[in-house]
Amino acid sequence: MTVTAQAIPMLSDNYSWLLREDGAGAVGIVDPAEAKPAIDALDAAAGKLDFIFLTHHHPDHINGAPALAARYGAKIVGHGADAHRLPPLDISVHEGSLVEFGAARLRVIEVPGHTLGHIAYYIADGGILLPGDTLFSLGCGRLFEGTAAQMFASLAKFGDLPDDTLLCCGHEYTESNARFALAMEPGNEALIARAAEIKALRAKKLPTLPVSLGLERATNPFLRAVDAGEFARLRAAKDHF
Repeated sequence: MTVTAQAIPMLSDNYSWLLREDGAGAVGIVDPAEAKPAIDALDAAAGKLDFIFLTHHHPDHINGAPALAARYGAKIVGHGADAHRLPPLDISVHEGSLVEFGAARLRVIEVPGHTLGHIAYYIADGGILLPGDTLFSLGCGRLFEGTAAQMFASLAKFGDLPDDTLLCCGHEYTESNARFALAMEPGNEALIARAAEIKALRAKKLPTLPVSLGLERATNPFLRAVDAGEFARLRAAKDHF
């Protein structure tokens, strides 16, 4: 039994993720910004939807959820502490919660920073991390509600995950993030190679995700910061880059 994740482009640069579990056949979707692209992908792939997993309350991550729940009878999963800012939840989760997804389970990780109620989902069966807007390829989320220290601590929670974990982020920001990362680490050979790969993919209008967490550890300056102070300086520099 394993879980796979398929990117569904939405809006101008969002990704929702279609999750399929090959044991019991469970189907989920993560952060649907809008309903129609999700419906098209679902009807082409499975014709059903069991769960809608939300990482945080921003409209470009939740606006499609009510229509999808109504159409498919799917259960909406989200952070209980942020329920007042989310569509009505069927399953409220917190740090360490395990959501049964067919024969697999999604582990909930609280990752405040981008928003205070932000969560990520980790699926050991399939090696998938769904960080929403906490972690991007070669970048991290803006600090709209939390502090740099909170975001640094949140990213550190991913530290025990295997290098081959697939990072399935909420946005296609990789090409612009690469420019900043190269400015910070111009001599990083792994980053130089990754930037060239990204440029080629985007020239063909192909996604740069998912990407392995191991490659991010070698190339993403925010994951390479040694302490909260360095992270804060990087985040401030990126805000003004």
